[in-house]
Amino acid sequence: MNTVNTASQLRNLNRIRRISRLMDTAFKIPVLGLKVGWDPVLGLIPGLGDLIATAISAYVIVLAARFRLPRGILAQMVFNIGLEAVVGTVPLVGDLFDAFYKSNVRNLKLLEAHLQCESTALEDADDLNLNSVRDGEVYT
Repeated sequence: MNTVNTASQLRNLNRIRRISRLMDTAFKIPVLGLKVGWDPVLGLIPGLGDLIATAISAYVIVLAARFRLPRGILAQMVFNIGLEAVVGTVPLVGDLFDAFYKSNVRNLKLLEAHLQCESTALEDADDLNLNSVRDGEVYT
């Protein structure tokens, strides 16, 4: 893998990390210590909120697909987003599910695990060694 391609992939990976963090772990709820992102917050907007959150999550999958992931991993990513989208439509229960399930972080973890096996050049170039998800939180 050449350095230009590695640098491009690393930029793409970091974009996925930023979006995943914003959607799933951007804020810490005092007292509870629970980290949530914009996904459950958007879900509070009736109808439109879940649609916006799902569209952003779909964009993450499009970005991840640039890594030429196997169909099985892409299918798992789509399932994660689909499950969160379907359950997210249930008032209140769906928002709580969004806060705990964190589909974007799950998908990032799937991507990084695949890349650890497939891309030593990218792993060497990444300060986080393709391991930015720890304890359900994204480190950037």
